[in-house]
Amino acid sequence: MYETLSSFAQTWGLSFFVGMFLVAVVYALWPSNREKFREAARQPLIDKEPSDD
Repeated sequence: MYETLSSFAQTWGLSFFVGMFLVAVVYALWPSNREKFREAARQPLIDKEPSDD
């Protein structure tokens, strides 16, 4: 019983995480998200209010 559950969890767990990884990669590389990610990459460099320091 334990070996069966262990084998099932290993096989389908790996499949699940590979699938989630592929979904994340497709989302990151989807053409309509390009501008959103470029804006997010520039965000730390934007100084909206001058610092008094």
